[in-house]
Amino acid sequence: MLLLIVIGTVSGVAVGAMPGLSATMGLALLVPFSFAMDPTAGLVLLGGFYVGAIYGGAFTAILVNAPGTPSSIATALEGYPMTKQGRSEEAIVGATIGSFVGGVLGVVAMVVVGPLLAGFALNFGPQEYFWVAVFGLTIIVTLAEDSLLKGILGVVFGLVLGTIGLAPVGGDVRFTFGMSELQGGVELIPAMIGFFTIPEVIRLIANRHRDVEVYEQRAEKQSQVKATVIAVFSRPLNLVRSSAIGAVVGALPGAGSSVSNLVAYNEARRASRTPERFGKGEVDGVVASETANNATIGGGLVPTLSLGVPGSPPHAIILGALLLHGLRPGPGLFESSGDLVYTFVTALAICAVVMVPVGLIAGRGLQRAVVVMPTRYLAPGIVVLSMVGAYAIRNSIIDVLLMGLLGVVGYLLRTIGIGPATVVLGLILGPIAEEGLVQGLQSSVGMDMPWTSFFSRPISIVLILACVLSVGWSLRRARRGPKRDEVTSGEDGT
Repeated sequence: MLLLIVIGTVSGVAVGAMPGLSATMGLALLVPFSFAMDPTAGLVLLGGFYVGAIYGGAFTAILVNAPGTPSSIATALEGYPMTKQGRSEEAIVGATIGSFVGGVLGVVAMVVVGPLLAGFALNFGPQEYFWVAVFGLTIIVTLAEDSLLKGILGVVFGLVLGTIGLAPVGGDVRFTFGMSELQGGVELIPAMIGFFTIPEVIRLIANRHRDVEVYEQRAEKQSQVKATVIAVFSRPLNLVRSSAIGAVVGALPGAGSSVSNLVAYNEARRASRTPERFGKGEVDGVVASETANNATIGGGLVPTLSLGVPGSPPHAIILGALLLHGLRPGPGLFESSGDLVYTFVTALAICAVVMVPVGLIAGRGLQRAVVVMPTRYLAPGIVVLSMVGAYAIRNSIIDVLLMGLLGVVGYLLRTIGIGPATVVLGLILGPIAEEGLVQGLQSSVGMDMPWTSFFSRPISIVLILACVLSVGWSLRRARRGPKRDEVTSGEDGT
């Protein structure tokens, strides 16, 4: 079992570090290999791969601004600026420690408060999912670095992209321009690669001499492992808060780590005493993102194992593996196959421990290779991996073309100050909000005013208050920001 844990974790890290090759895809390819294995061994292998893949996405997010998985979007927001400052090793160590803590605390949350999380998830209906998406959209105030208006424009563009293809409810065909290939919509991973990675490749090529000089300077930096570990553990509230967010969001079917990492990043910035440092290379943002997306693994297994409702696409693969091995998820699973379930859960915690030496060795080795690699090799390599990742999602050349087109659009948007994170945020949350809105209205058809159901349910009211507080706090901080900058510049005499 320990050997399977190591094999699964190492292979997961390798796949997760490749742009576009997501944990879902890797698990789907791995399931057939588990057919001939004992059910416990098969689940342990899948669990190790899942943990490694979620963590592996941090490497390319930090080093080349190419999130390997959607769960590493927020990691790129802070990790890549740290790389440009010569602090890539610090970012990788911070991501490793955060992933370890999040993985362990996510498993603890699953075991200790699993039934409570399952009951909480059952109380979520379409109205609550709509407000969860709206709450996620309030993060725009944090992600909009310079201008709230530009941030709103980016989110609106992402929401429009999310409407392409078949409607999530009703199946209406929208904005396909007669192309059947677009009926499946714009896939998140090709769009994410396009908006994050391709503009960076263009900038690498345009400024190759300056970037190579920076890489060479960074290669001479000494290791800061001990200092980074002490700094991360000196702020335990960030670790605990991000783990709690990951576990709770993971327990909500359909949300997953692509949402939890952004929410945790937003809350870390909101709680920071120096929020102005975020977006410019703050290790706390990397730690928050990686802690949350690894805690989502344990949180997502709560509804998967106890209710038979997967919390995310990777959990759906694990659910399918359980069914293929003749195991029926539900409350009775813990009684009929308790040895299997608790072995699987224990293996996930061990995977988080194994991930530390594997990640530090592989991550620091990759970091040293990337920072000294000339742009003439690095840029084509990134493009090839990106094309392979985009094509592998649906085996469609359309996704590769969309990736390139959206990459050019993303580069143009950056020149006018619209960041890629706001666009991807709209693309992630748009379908969730639309589906919740339409289903909520349909489920309230008998009411005189169906829309009132969105404002009358207890959890919806709590989420509405959270949205108001989030926007209010962010606007207050944005108003105080210029004054703080003036005071700081005055003290510096600049």
